[in-house]
Amino acid sequence: MSVPIGENMLNYTIICGSHRMESQSTKVSKAIQLFLSQTPDAGEINLIDLRGNPLPFWEESVWQNDPKWEKYWKPYSEKLKKADGIVVVSPEWNGMATPGLKNFFLFCKNDDVGHKPGMIVSVSSSIGGSYPVAELRMSSYKNNRLCYIPDHVIVRNAEKVLNNPEKPDSPDDERIAKRLKYSLGVLREYSLALRNLRNSPNINFGKEFANGM
Repeated sequence: MSVPIGENMLNYTIICGSHRMESQSTKVSKAIQLFLSQTPDAGEINLIDLRGNPLPFWEESVWQNDPKWEKYWKPYSEKLKKADGIVVVSPEWNGMATPGLKNFFLFCKNDDVGHKPGMIVSVSSSIGGSYPVAELRMSSYKNNRLCYIPDHVIVRNAEKVLNNPEKPDSPDDERIAKRLKYSLGVLREYSLALRNLRNSPNINFGKEFANGM
């Protein structure tokens, strides 16, 4: 889902963190893709879907520039580098973000997502969903410098909402769609603001201080 890309357009990448082949998180991610396409100056909107757990477990040879890793990571890296804003979607599994999503962030580098705004969307089949938000905010940004915005969204009772994003069929469905659209609008504003920040000569993308403290 994309429109012709121009220098004034904003590109986004959505990361869907569920390993399941058919998941509510994929459904939610596609609704987000639709809502982002309706925002002003939306450009290319890419979806990275971790269904089937396509990335091998990270190991230290990644740091040693072992060429075998390029075939795995390059397609994802290219989508992330294009993005002005990132949306991270995670189901809550046993009160945690998914292993595949955490593994994904081990591969992310500063020049993939550094100083780009990220918005967390957690997905729960019941009334939970808060723990992945806390977990991702606590650690997934540290070395790659992804900047999570204050807004996040928890999609609760996920099977009952966003089944037809353009035609909500209940008050809860309408409410969560409205909240997503609002928060994606906030992400847009951060995407505009941080685009300028990344051009600052004071941002060296980890060349001197590669790791967070």
